[in-house]
Amino acid sequence: MQIVHGTLTHFANPGAHPNNVYSPEQQAVLSVASAAQAIEEIQRWPGYAVTPLHSLSHLSQAAGIDRLWYKDESQRFGLKSFKALGGAYAVARQLQAVLKARYGKQPTITELLKGQWQSEAAEVVVSCATDGNHGRSVAWGAQLFGCGCVIYIHRDVSEGRKRAMEQYGAEVIRISGNYDESVRLADEEARKHNRVIVSDTSYEGYMEIPKDVALGYTVMLGEIVDQLAGAIPTHVFIQGGVGGLASAVCGYFWDLWGKKRPRLIIVEPEQANCLQQSARAGKPVVVDGDLETLMAGLACGEVSALAWTILANGADDFLTLSEAAIGQTMRLLASGYHGDPAIEAGESAVPGLAAALIARESNQFAQALGLDESSRVLVIGTEGATDPALYQQLISQ
Repeated sequence: MQIVHGTLTHFANPGAHPNNVYSPEQQAVLSVASAAQAIEEIQRWPGYAVTPLHSLSHLSQAAGIDRLWYKDESQRFGLKSFKALGGAYAVARQLQAVLKARYGKQPTITELLKGQWQSEAAEVVVSCATDGNHGRSVAWGAQLFGCGCVIYIHRDVSEGRKRAMEQYGAEVIRISGNYDESVRLADEEARKHNRVIVSDTSYEGYMEIPKDVALGYTVMLGEIVDQLAGAIPTHVFIQGGVGGLASAVCGYFWDLWGKKRPRLIIVEPEQANCLQQSARAGKPVVVDGDLETLMAGLACGEVSALAWTILANGADDFLTLSEAAIGQTMRLLASGYHGDPAIEAGESAVPGLAAALIARESNQFAQALGLDESSRVLVIGTEGATDPALYQQLISQ
C-alpha cells in the first residue's frame, strides 16, 4: 500500500560526484567556519530555541528505510518558518553596515536589540520581494532592530501571508505579476528611494546580502548536526525554490563531512523547476510562465547565482513533484503516523518528505537514488501553518 500518491521526474546531475572537493570558491559563499558568527549571534536573540528533530520511526519502517528524520521549523521564533533565521539576520547585518558608513561606528547586534541606536536605525528602510516567509522574516527583523520595511508580493501570495507581514509593521505592496517580476520591481524601487534590498536570491551585482541570509540558515543546520549525535544521513531531500536553502544545506554538510556527506536531492514543483532545468542545461536558465503551484514558497523561475555556485556540482539529483502529493503529506504528518508525533507542516514544508516516500515505493526511483532498507533520510520541514486558513483547508480534505 502506497503511503503517498504522486508523480516524480528525475534528473541525475552529471557534474556531481561523491568525492568532489568543496572548493575555495564554494567556501567563499558558505563554510562551517564562516557560519560560526551567525550561529553565535542568533542564539542570543530573544525567543531563540532549538527546534525539534523528529525521528519518524513508524513512517520509516513503513517506507522500508532505516531512519527518517524530520527537522520541524513550524515554530521558529514564532514566525513558523526557517526563514526567520536568514532574513532577520541579514537585516541586522545591513543595519550595522549602513550605520557604520553614516556615523563611523558599527553598532553591535546586541546594541541594536536594546534600542541604543533607535533614532539612527529608524532612518533606514529595508525591502524585499517574497512569497511570504522571507518577507515575514525581513519585516520581523526590521521591527526587532528598529528600521522601516517595504515588502513586495506577487499576485499569488495569500491574504493571510500578506497580513502576517503587515502585523510586524511592514508596508506590503502587491503586484499583478509573478515572483520574479516582484524581485525586479523591488530592486528598481529600492534604487529610486534609497532602500536596502534584503533578498534571499542573488543576481549580477547583488551577491553579499544573500550570503548573510544563507549564513542565518546555518543555525538550523548546526542544530541538526548536534541532534543527530554523530549519525550522518545517507540522503537529504530538500525543497528547491531559488536554491538558497538547498545550497546552504549542501555547502554546510559538504564542508563538515567531506566525502561522507549525504546524497543531496532537490525537490521542485513541476511548473517551477528552475534548478532542474538549469542542471539539464549545465547553466542557470529561467522558467517562464505563471509558475502556478500549491507550493507557494517554491514558485520561483530564476536560480540564485550564489546558490548555483554550490549546487552546480554539489546537488546529486533533481526531482519534480506533482501537486497531488502535497495535501496528502500534510495530512499524514498532522495525524501522526501510527504513533509518530503529529506535526504541523505547511504546503512548502512537505515536498522533500513526499518525494522521499514516493521514490522509495518505486523500484525505478529507489534504484536511481540509491534508496534501500539501509538508507538514513533527512528532510527539513521548512514551515508550519504560515497561512492558517489554507492549512486547515488542506488537512481537512
